[in-house]
Amino acid sequence: MEIGIYSFGERNVDPETGQLISPAERIRRLLEEIELADQVGLDVFGVGEHHRPDYVVSAPAVVLAAAAARTRRIRLTSAVNVLSSDDPVRVFQQFATLDLISGGRAEIMVGRGSFIESFPLFGYDLRDYDALFEEKLDLLLKLRESERVTWSGRFRPPIRDRGVYPRPIQNPIPVWIAVGGTPESAVRAGRLGLPMALGIIGGIPARFRPLVELFRQAAREAGHPVPRLSINSHGFIADTSKDAADTAFPAFKEVMDRLGRERGWGPLTREQFEFSRSLHGADFVGNPEEVIEKILYQHELFHHDRFLLQLTVGTLPHKKVLRAIELLGTKVAPAVRKALGKGQGAGEGHGGGEGAAEGYPDLRPASR
Repeated sequence: MEIGIYSFGERNVDPETGQLISPAERIRRLLEEIELADQVGLDVFGVGEHHRPDYVVSAPAVVLAAAAARTRRIRLTSAVNVLSSDDPVRVFQQFATLDLISGGRAEIMVGRGSFIESFPLFGYDLRDYDALFEEKLDLLLKLRESERVTWSGRFRPPIRDRGVYPRPIQNPIPVWIAVGGTPESAVRAGRLGLPMALGIIGGIPARFRPLVELFRQAAREAGHPVPRLSINSHGFIADTSKDAADTAFPAFKEVMDRLGRERGWGPLTREQFEFSRSLHGADFVGNPEEVIEKILYQHELFHHDRFLLQLTVGTLPHKKVLRAIELLGTKVAPAVRKALGKGQGAGEGHGGGEGAAEGYPDLRPASR
């Protein structure tokens, strides 16, 4: 199993200073996190696209290119690109360039997006939410299949036998579909034979098993080999379970309560948080042994190929974040690989492969 991290580059009040962290400082810390993840042997690092004041990454490929210059082996992915409101040609060109800079370590994770700010920002109608994604995904896949492209659709001017450059080292460059729990999205990923990144950030993970089976069944019915699956969740790791929980809870609560005020759910209680970090809950908050046990438990449920952890749900003390990355790379990942009878994941099985989630519970149109 590949094990890695994803981040939205959150920008909240720093608990150590009591001040709102600056965008420049958050980017500096994010690059340090990616560099350390590479050094401790993690397989993947992803950054997600947002267009809000509480997140600093609006251009994932730019951040990942900076990280590529500071790393040697870790794979670098978006988590996600909001493809519905972007131009697939530019997304392909940016990540092909990232692939060249990184020596073949780039991946593209696309999703419809759980935040909606990019749609009015770039002039798109939310009523076209799903149609935009389906059409633009079709174009993105054609761009990676062929150097010259002829294509037409509803939302973008046609392309008539034009070359798209540069071409990436990887052929094809991996493309993952991020899914937040919508059955239609899981079926689409399977039908296209694309790997799926399933975001489980709440509730009881075992309830997602039917969604995974829909994904795999759709792939089989379409005649594809079963694609890879990533599980992507929130969490935090410390040397002791108490330290992990006491450090993570205030940050988790600040983020989830703020989003709850926007989206209509109640404040996060400590009791809810404690259940979520139990074996059968969604969050991976605890000491290394607890996190190892939970990853292996979920592997029995999903038989997934990749696990990505969002360590920074809210702004946390930076030294503790770096310690969490160290523990994930030096304690958790080796134990999981050993238990599953596999060696280190990076570099294995990427040639034909195509992982974070669409994100938090969404503000998408009810008509979807």
